[in-house]
Order: sequence, then C-alpha cells, then structure tokens
Amino acid sequence: MVIRSFAELEQAVATLPPLRLAIAGGDDPATLAALQVAMSRGLVSEAFLTGDPVRMRAAVTPALHARLHIAECADAGIAARLAVAEVAAGRADVLVKGQVDSAAYLRAVVARETGLRMGATLSNVTMAEMPSIPRLIGATDNGITPLPTLAQKRDMILNALPLFRGLGITPLRVAAIAASEKISAAQPATTDAAALATDPGLEGAVVAGPFGYDVALSPEAARIKGLAQSPVAGRADLILFPSLEAGNATVKAWKLHGQARTASLVLGARVPVLLNSRADGPDQRWLGLLLAAALRAGLSRAGG
Repeated sequence: MVIRSFAELEQAVATLPPLRLAIAGGDDPATLAALQVAMSRGLVSEAFLTGDPVRMRAAVTPALHARLHIAECADAGIAARLAVAEVAAGRADVLVKGQVDSAAYLRAVVARETGLRMGATLSNVTMAEMPSIPRLIGATDNGITPLPTLAQKRDMILNALPLFRGLGITPLRVAAIAASEKISAAQPATTDAAALATDPGLEGAVVAGPFGYDVALSPEAARIKGLAQSPVAGRADLILFPSLEAGNATVKAWKLHGQARTASLVLGARVPVLLNSRADGPDQRWLGLLLAAALRAGLSRAGG
C-alpha cells in the first residue's frame, strides 16, 4: 500500500507494534503533549525521559504515569547521553529531542563509542502534506549538512530508502534540484545531479536531474521543458537540495505559503531520531512519531 497522506499513515501504523521512546529533555510542553496523544492512541507503549520529574508527571495523565521511566537531569549533554544510552541498550526504539540543545543532542547521537550513527552521513528529511500535491513529498537535507558533497548526497538518498519503503513507495523517485536543467561545470549542483542520475549503486531509487523545482513537481512544467518522459519529472517523491539553505527555505515556504503539515526525521542512525525545532508544535511532533513508526518498519523489512 502506498501511503499518500498522514491520515493514511496513522491508519497503517496502527497495525504495527507500539514504539518505546527515549526522550532527551522530556520537560517540554509540546513534546509531552505529543507523548500523551501517542500513548492514548496506542502508538507508544512506554517512554524513558530525562528532565524534571515533577513537571513531566504533572503534564501527563496520571493513568499513564506507570508507563513513564524518568531520570532527573538538568544538564543537556547528560540528558542526551542518557537517552542515547537507552536506545543503545535496546530499551527504546526511537530517540526524541525535547528540551535540550540541538548541538548537545547530535553530539550524543554521533559519539564514536556510544552513539547511534550507522554510516558516514546523518541527514534530515522533512515530509510534507499540502493541498497542492496529491501525495506526501519529502525534502532533504534541510537541517544538518550545510553544503553536501556528492558523496554525502549519495548517502542522503540511501538514508531515505527505508523511510519511503515504510511508506510503501518503491522505487523512490528522487529529483536532484539545481537552478537549471543544463549541466555546467560552473554550477556544481548540475554536475552532481547528473552523476547521481547515472550512479548504479543507488538500488531502490530512480534519480533524475538536474531539475528545476518546478520540473520536479509539476507535470505541466515537465511537459513544457520536454521532460515528460522522465520517470521522475513532475512526480518526484523526494527532492534532493544542493544546500541546507535551499532546503530549509523551501520547507518553511511550504508551511507558510502552502498550508503544509510537516514532520521531520534524522536518518542514517540505527533507529529513528526526531530533531524537533523549538517552533514545532504538538502536531508536528505527533506526525514525527508516525514517520518514526514507518521508518522502523522500513528498516525491519531491509533486515536493518
């Protein structure tokens, strides 16, 4: 089944085993609100939290207190390391950022001896649902790597495969974005896109480019520019951006101008990792947990 909306995703993950969370800095109102919803709907069975025990228990229905495991901690670095340790020990399936600094959180994730990174590159992907597109659309990387190299872009595509597999989307159609469809050494994004489009090691993905943003998502733009026969033009599932700035600005435009609902995950770790912005509300965090369930299923199907 191909999942085309967050409503369909919620229905699909209802049949999957519930998640166990490790939350770094759990005394965060939006995170606790999402946790309350996730537990009440059966998506989450239990959670390990670091932070202020009094504040956390006060924010969650007393009936759920027995399913919370709390370690009192005021230091962001220690809080992140404790949460990562729960995952590393096999007691949690998903790592969640709450009220902790992003840098401290990511340091714990990538720590050489105790972290969770699987490969050379961690990448952020944001999935969006908006009225102008009849499916979920992904953007990467819009949160971690400022100016990815060709090798890092390749890793980002490979990182995304399990998530989209969990969404029932195979093969994954990737549009490598540039300012022009013409390949030019003066525009490295175009040469990288061309290299990725012919890379035989990206099994499970169909990569095309360089494409302008309009060609990636608009069948009409693809037709006008003579690219209607491309398996990706006008129907991309994932947009690969040439820089963090481009991806970040586009995703914010989706939310501001496109009435998009969005959720994000960090990919390339042993488990789903949620890197929430302070501006993300409970809905975005809830949707992130739905994506985490899909990624977990996708990793399982790959033997990951």
